[in-house]
Amino acid sequence: MSTVTTTATSEPALAAGPARPRLDWRLRFGALSLIWGFSFLFIKVGTEGYAPFQVTLGRLVFGTAVLAAAMAVKRQRLPRGARTWGHLAVAAFLLNALPFSLFAYSELTIPSTLAGICNATSPLWGMVLSLVALSEDRPTRVRFAGLGLGFIGVLTVLGAWEGFHGLDVTGTAMALLASLSYPIGWIYVRRTLAGTGDSHLAMTGAQLLLATVQLAVVTPLFTSFPAHFALVPLLAIAALGALGTGLAVLVQYGLVAEVGPTTAQMVTYFIPVIAAAAGVAVLGESLRWSTPVGAVIVLAGAALTQVGPRPRRVQATAD
Repeated sequence: MSTVTTTATSEPALAAGPARPRLDWRLRFGALSLIWGFSFLFIKVGTEGYAPFQVTLGRLVFGTAVLAAAMAVKRQRLPRGARTWGHLAVAAFLLNALPFSLFAYSELTIPSTLAGICNATSPLWGMVLSLVALSEDRPTRVRFAGLGLGFIGVLTVLGAWEGFHGLDVTGTAMALLASLSYPIGWIYVRRTLAGTGDSHLAMTGAQLLLATVQLAVVTPLFTSFPAHFALVPLLAIAALGALGTGLAVLVQYGLVAEVGPTTAQMVTYFIPVIAAAAGVAVLGESLRWSTPVGAVIVLAGAALTQVGPRPRRVQATAD
């Protein structure tokens, strides 16, 4: 679930923020990996007591509350302009409302470990889409090799040689579609919201607010009000929203500002490992040998797709 709610803004907005973080960036990087890795466990526990749309709505409510509090502390205002809000509404759907709901529905029928691994395919989908939608992203042999390797890893996780025996196709497809929604949203944001002049915090706060409104409209249409409130699932939803959707975004922005987006995005490769470990240790989910092996292949492929082209050497000439 890395960079789930990232919105592109101008460089001055990125520079704004705390001048010196209190904790070493490695500790915050580790904390972010744990938070997002455990998010799939929280989703699974949440769906044991509430409908998927209710899990997503609760997640967004708690996440938005955290960002609203952060904005109040920093005295930041929401963005202005109908055009900006219109684009943010689309971003909210693609980066929050849709993928969060799809993951919640997928975990009704698939283990949290598989959902976490499906999330790791997002960089693979991102490369495919960027080649089509972003002219500045030029393909290289290494990136194409990473793409092919990554999808071999996906087939390994799914047990393609066994005819996908024992696999819930619908749940897995939902998880993969959720991971595809993220790069679609990122490309949309990059094309429409770059250089607005608003801070990352304000843009993301508005984005989560809009996603919350979207789910608040949809949820009553497809679910009934809970007859009773199950405590443990409710706590899982609160943790999912406050930590995985609220606090994690604040931590991520601090990392991007300090060590750059490339290093900060490396958290993506730790998420499925932690998700699998949490699912097995806490929920007692089983793992076939193909799941961890395929996950390693997926991560290796995803890493290769992020390798940029080497800078060309400029040959010096005599005057």
